[in-house]
Amino acid sequence: MKPVLFVIDVQKEFFDISPTTTESLNDAIEYINAAIALFRKHGLPIICIQDMDEEDGRVPGNKSFDVPDHLNILPSDVHIHKAYGNAFNKTTLANELQSLGADTIIITGFSAAYCVLSTYRGAEDNDLTPIILRNAIASEVPEHIKFVETLSDIISYGALKKLLLP
Repeated sequence: MKPVLFVIDVQKEFFDISPTTTESLNDAIEYINAAIALFRKHGLPIICIQDMDEEDGRVPGNKSFDVPDHLNILPSDVHIHKAYGNAFNKTTLANELQSLGADTIIITGFSAAYCVLSTYRGAEDNDLTPIILRNAIASEVPEHIKFVETLSDIISYGALKKLLLP
């Protein structure tokens, strides 16, 4: 297994959707940051995927495009900018994963029933093994998290930590 961590669409703009969304994102970030620390400890790649929308002004250089300060993404992490729900669609993501030799994708981020699920399916379409990290996905609608976890292969942080032991 050659895992990579995806952090999908955890961007400042989405915190303004609603108090429920903000709470969901903040809850997920706790687990995402733990996974980031675990991946860094083991020298494993982290890919930050950011959604762009020129009409909404969510583009590089605009504050709404940025990741929140309390998300532990670094400039040295791989950054992919996407314009579709599926992060594989018209991006360099598949090439990045191939160059890393990755075959297993640990997926975290926002929004559970949209970009997270679309990218999960995109990983399957690229013959990769996608796995959702439990408690590390967020949504405007809390029920969507349970729905996506029911449809997908999931792993707890504790199991991921044991799996990555040297």
